[in-house]
Amino acid sequence: MNERDALRPDMAGRLRMAREMAGLSQGQVARQLGWHRPTVSEIEAGRRRVQTEELTILAELYGVRVPWIIGDDNDEAVSDRATLAARELGKLNDEDLERLLQLIRSLKTSGDAK
Repeated sequence: MNERDALRPDMAGRLRMAREMAGLSQGQVARQLGWHRPTVSEIEAGRRRVQTEELTILAELYGVRVPWIIGDDNDEAVSDRATLAARELGKLNDEDLERLLQLIRSLKTSGDAK
């Protein structure tokens, strides 16, 4: 197994996470790209190689950068993860968002006390 094949499971996991955070099912991705759903499944399972053009298309669809997908962007990964989290936070209603912010403040306060 070459180095590129060894990285495939990590990349597959990041593709799956990005798709889920984009709020898309495998079927929706397949329909939008004109692919078969099993193609998306095989990519996310790490059983199918992804061509450069496909990677670019998936990154654009999911709103992430290719270097993050391939694991070559460690400093930027936090930024991408924060962007994905912010996308999910944007789906919360005001009341739930306020409760979440209170929880975060509480966790920070308890962490500062240690």
